[in-house]
Amino acid sequence: MSMGSEIAEELTGDEVVYGFSSLGIGFLAMLIGVSVTAGLISRRVLFPRIMDLLSKTERIDGKTLFAPKSLGWMIGLLAMWQSVDWALENIIAAEGEHIWNNALMQNFGEMCRAGFVILMLIAAYRLVDFLDAFIVVEGDNMAARRSLASVAEAIGRLAVVVVGVFVLAGLVGLNLNGMIAGLGITGLALALAAKDSVANIFGAISIIIDQPFNVGDWIIVEGVEGEVITIGLRTTMIRTGNDTIVTIPNSNITNSPVENFTMRRFRRIRPSFEFEEDSDQSALKKFCDSLCEQVLADPRATKHGDSWVKITNSLPPKITVSCNFYCESSSNIQREFTEDILLIGRARGLECELNFHEPRRRAKL
Repeated sequence: MSMGSEIAEELTGDEVVYGFSSLGIGFLAMLIGVSVTAGLISRRVLFPRIMDLLSKTERIDGKTLFAPKSLGWMIGLLAMWQSVDWALENIIAAEGEHIWNNALMQNFGEMCRAGFVILMLIAAYRLVDFLDAFIVVEGDNMAARRSLASVAEAIGRLAVVVVGVFVLAGLVGLNLNGMIAGLGITGLALALAAKDSVANIFGAISIIIDQPFNVGDWIIVEGVEGEVITIGLRTTMIRTGNDTIVTIPNSNITNSPVENFTMRRFRRIRPSFEFEEDSDQSALKKFCDSLCEQVLADPRATKHGDSWVKITNSLPPKITVSCNFYCESSSNIQREFTEDILLIGRARGLECELNFHEPRRRAKL
């Protein structure tokens, strides 16, 4: 005798309500209790431990991620759905006897299945936001990993929505074959209407593959300058220096020149000094040599071989001395070093007894 037959003999009894025996009602209540317990254990113990094992970043905590009650309900409904299906298939009452109403039990099982599917789609859509927990890890090229995570989240959301539409359509009994056939008839119109969206999707893929910039980089594209916030499936968001957000379609970016300031290996500093046209030539040469020597002695200076201080213009009424120096790729260092070079240049000019050009003074004469 099978287990189902033994349980059926124990549960068989007189009808109490809607075709259920008293023991049948008790058995159903026991299944509900077991399912609820399974959901609680999964949400509080199993899921957090799995997340701690798989997650590659400390940005999220398994207990925080799997805290929503919806995930517990999802596992509980799965357990209930499978339990009811097993009971209907294996626990069968003899003719004329009562355990439960098979039709009501089948409907209850279908409701549990539908609830499980809906909650699973909601959980999948929510978990897409945490894909970076599995992509972003400590190490080199973190910007590229953040960019990949940004696009992966957008693709994940789209995939969950598309799958969810077809799954829900199946749950409510819609004829998907007819819908697919209709898409074949109107495919050309849909392709024409969605060509921009498709171009933007391929643009996002191109950005990830070519990596002209990453999340966090400071760029200029289509006249917009700012920091890349997110690279989405359709658009890229840039925060400008005025703290505004500009959204640019990915297809526009792939077809436009992109200037990436973050990829600079160094910064160029090109100050100039103007002296009166009657300045002594030897004093000018001394100024150029002393200024170049002192600036290159500074530890902030780089690319010594490409640095120089030379006379670049001697047309009346002034003589122009131009400088070309380099420093690390840091805006703070560039600003501070530029200020120091200007002050050093002024001091060297006074030491060499050179008169700086002053147009207003000449106009009075």
